[in-house]
Order: sequence, then C-alpha cells, then structure tokens
Amino acid sequence: MKQWHQTIRPRQWQNQKSLAASPPMVLAGGFFVLILLGAALLLLPWSRVGPLSVGDALFTATSAVTVTGLGVVDTATHFTYLGQGILLLLIQLGGLGFMTFGVLVLLLLAGRVSFSHQFLVKESLNQTQLSDVMRLVRHLARFVLIAEGLGIVLLALCWVPQMGWHKGLWHALFYTISAFNNAGFALSSDSLSQYVDSGPVNLIITALFMTGGIGFAVVSELAQKRSYNRLSLHSRVMLLGTLMLALGGMALFLLIEWHNPATLGHLSTGGKLWAAWFQSVTARTAGFNTIDMSAMTPAAVMLFLLLMLIGAGPGSTASGIKVTTFAVLLAATRAFLLRRPQTKLLNRAVPAVSVFKALAVTLLSLMLIFLAVFVLAISDHDKPFLDLCFEVVSAFGTVGLTRGITPELSATGKAVIMVMMFLGRVGPLTLGFLLAIPRVHRVRYAEEPVAIG
Repeated sequence: MKQWHQTIRPRQWQNQKSLAASPPMVLAGGFFVLILLGAALLLLPWSRVGPLSVGDALFTATSAVTVTGLGVVDTATHFTYLGQGILLLLIQLGGLGFMTFGVLVLLLLAGRVSFSHQFLVKESLNQTQLSDVMRLVRHLARFVLIAEGLGIVLLALCWVPQMGWHKGLWHALFYTISAFNNAGFALSSDSLSQYVDSGPVNLIITALFMTGGIGFAVVSELAQKRSYNRLSLHSRVMLLGTLMLALGGMALFLLIEWHNPATLGHLSTGGKLWAAWFQSVTARTAGFNTIDMSAMTPAAVMLFLLLMLIGAGPGSTASGIKVTTFAVLLAATRAFLLRRPQTKLLNRAVPAVSVFKALAVTLLSLMLIFLAVFVLAISDHDKPFLDLCFEVVSAFGTVGLTRGITPELSATGKAVIMVMMFLGRVGPLTLGFLLAIPRVHRVRYAEEPVAIG
C-alpha cells in the first residue's frame, strides 16, 4: 500500500491539465477564503467597538489566519468579546490548517476519508507518506485538546485570583489558543510586559508556543517511541536544534542587553534570565514580548532577524524557513568545506533532494524578503530602515513582533506586510510550485562546470 501511495502522486501531477486543483492551490485558496470571511465577520457591528476600516479588518484577519500577531488596531479595545472570539477561531483554523479540521469532521461523520482528502492533508501537514497522515491527524486532535486544556487550567490558576473568574478565564482561554498556535495576539497593548519576571506565566506561555511550534510529527513520534535515540533524524534534529537555538539565543541576548536600562538593565538577575529566555523563544514565531522591542540595541535586533528567519518546525503552527532547513544548510556547507561526498547530519546521510529543497526554500525566502524591504523603503522611506527590515522578516516568519511601526505604515506598506504574512504561512516552496507548470523532463543534458565563488 505504501508503494502505491508513493507512486500515484507523480502520476496525478503529471496528468494535471492545470494547477487549479493541485494541493498547494487548494490550500492557498482555502487560507485566502478564510481571510475574506474573517474580515467580513470582524466588520459586523457586534464584533467591533467603534469604526473599523475594510483595510484594517483585512489586515487583522490576515494576521490571525496566518497566526502572525501583527496588528494595526488594539485587540482589547477595538473588538468586543464576539470579535475576540472570531479572532480565536481564525487563529485556531489557521494554526492547525483548515484541511486538518476538514478531515477531523469527515472522520467524525463518516469514519473514513477519501484518498484525495488525505493527499490534501498530507500537503497541509508537510508529510512525506500518505500512510502516516491519518494516524498523525488522530494524534494531533488528542494532543491539541490536552495541550490547550492544560494551558487554560494553568493560566486560570495564575489569573483568576488576580482578575476574577470572568476576566481571568477569558484571558486564560485567549492566551492559551494564541500561544499554542504561535499567533502572538494579546489582550494588552504591551503584550505580556507586566509579567516579565513572573516565573509561572513565562513557563506556561513558552511551553505552549514551543510545543505548538515543534511540529505535530515530532510530537506524534515522541508519544510512540518515548526515547531520543529511537526517534527519526527529523525529530532528533528538531529537538536538538530547538534547544540549541533557545539557549544560544538566550545567552546572546543576555550578553547584548544586560546593561541596557530600557530592556534588561532595570531588572533583577532572575528577571533578566526570564526575560532573555522568553525573548529568545518568542523570536522564532511566537510573537509575544515581555520587553519593549523598540528599545533593543541594533545587535539584538540583528539576532532577532536571524531567529525570526529560521522559525520553528515543519508541519507546526510556526513558519520561517524552519529549523531543519537551517540545519541541513549548515551540514551541507560543512560537507562541502571538508570535501565530503555526502551531507551528514547526526550520523545520517541527508538525501541530495533535501539539500536542494533547503537551498530553494532559503533562497526564495531571502528574495521575497529583499523585494518586500525594497518596496517598503520606497513607500515608507520616513521609517527607520532597520525597523522596516524587522517588520518584513517578522511578517514573513509569521512572528508578530514589531518595533511599533505597524499602525503607522502607509496603505502600500500594510499591503506588502499582508502579502508577506500570507506567503510566509503558505510557504515559499509551495509558492514556487504554484508559479511553475509541473511537467516530466525526459531529456538529460551534458554536464559542464560553472565557476563558483
């Protein structure tokens, strides 16, 4: 059965007369329709407090569906409980993927799912074998319920005594869904800055968005094998890479910002450690912050640009080029410098096609970021260039961090950020697939070397 699944895929694509029904097109179209529907719901008079322009509604819906968190209006003051609930629904659908929800509904109604729907979910969750999809979706459903339920309970224990039952429970629900889906939407204009040195809140929130960002395939495999040495190469790279990036980012942030009075300088030693840990982890797509982003030094901003570009795991609620892509690029560079015929990663050889995919994803991502920054440098030339770069990379990585210029962007600038959020969520490689007509190459050409470097 596995062999049949793997061989039918290229035949389907080869026989397509157009891209209209291709999986990436369906997925991208689904996100687009969800954005339009979400914007329409946010414009309802019962969803908002005061006026809300169509452009701001579209921006907010795009940010929610792509689980970014960038905002042009304040969530707490511009939306009613109904509007905030709509945002949560958009975040949940966008974070887990609308096709995943479709399969779950079909499973509940019919008990089985057609091959075509499994194929679409495979693309949505970035899996390589159809045989793994349905098992993964079942694990995903249970895992989401447990993770978000536990997050709500733990945050309620922190906030109900402080805010009361009604407000405390709503905050716990909102922040749990927003954090687990790496969305970054908050019910306070300063995000979570008031909890900068709160151990429980820092631990719960970071645990939620790290769990959501590590990738559902990794979580599923961990639940089954429960041993690091028995995990697949992908899962081991994700876990090790996540830990190294989190601790490395924390150490560098402490080194850079330790004496900055506007960020870490005024905090106690414990507060500095919590703040550095939170910022290091949130920079890879979560979007919350406990310090003022606009007060960071240029060196810290550069560190954040790298972390936001890398992102988290494939098949997760996060975006960016992904931890595994970055790891493959480093391994391929090392193999070239050592003149090794194979790319080795954790004592395993990485297939050449994975190396090519990593190169394609990274190059296309950098090209899109360059183009977006170039346009913003023209349309919003009055803004600091480093802030524009930060905004673009944050949007493309669906991070949601900002240095405070999002509401001040021109109409063109906001449109560029919306496009970057959408492309960052759909994926650079998927975009490349949509722009190319799939066809079979039956001709092999003579090889000839080209000078490099």
